Amino acid sequence: MIISIFDYGSGNIKSVSKAVESAANNLQKNISVKVIHDPKKIKEADKIILPGQGSFKQCAQHLRGIPGVIDELNDFVLDKKKNIFGICVGMQLFADFGEEDGGSKGLGWIQGEVKKIKIINPELKLPHMGWNEIILKETNPLFQNLSEDKHFYFVHSYEFIAQDQINVAASTFYQDEITVAIFKDNIFGTQFHPEKSQKNGIQILENFISW
Repeated sequence: MIISIFDYGSGNIKSVSKAVESAANNLQKNISVKVIHDPKKIKEADKIILPGQGSFKQCAQHLRGIPGVIDELNDFVLDKKKNIFGICVGMQLFADFGEEDGGSKGLGWIQGEVKKIKIINPELKLPHMGWNEIILKETNPLFQNLSEDKHFYFVHSYEFIAQDQINVAASTFYQDEITVAIFKDNIFGTQFHPEKSQKNGIQILENFISW
């Protein structure tokens, strides 16, 4: 099995790669973890991980700036129905649109928009940064075998607002309830960083590899 992490210049690739390698080693299967830059290498992967850090607009521009990558990703995800895992802004890019920095189109795989988290309480700040417990919305293969204390690490100021709540796999509370995991068919993403979330984060990566 080949797990490919697509590096388009907008993610913490080294940290993600080490976490995925750790998860793969735990499973003790014949798994190859690769960091790829060439869109043509996407078709060789069995599963893709799409990280993302920074602003939605910046990540969208970096991704679209690589010739052929959108066609290759659409073929992988929509036509071949292979599994993809978006992390942080990588997940946000699954939406139709992100309003950050004047707005940008997303990949449009899951209907919804990415908007700034609304904060009224002066004791709460943006970005939402640190550890928060997540609330699982339904039985999901990506959330199996987590510890009872389901805390994950976040750094973000924007949230994915899904058009259909059936696509919300998990949420947390920060002022109000906000979406922190998205799921549709072969598409999965988390707002939190599994690579920074210790044992639970590695477990989710193991679940994705086994999915």
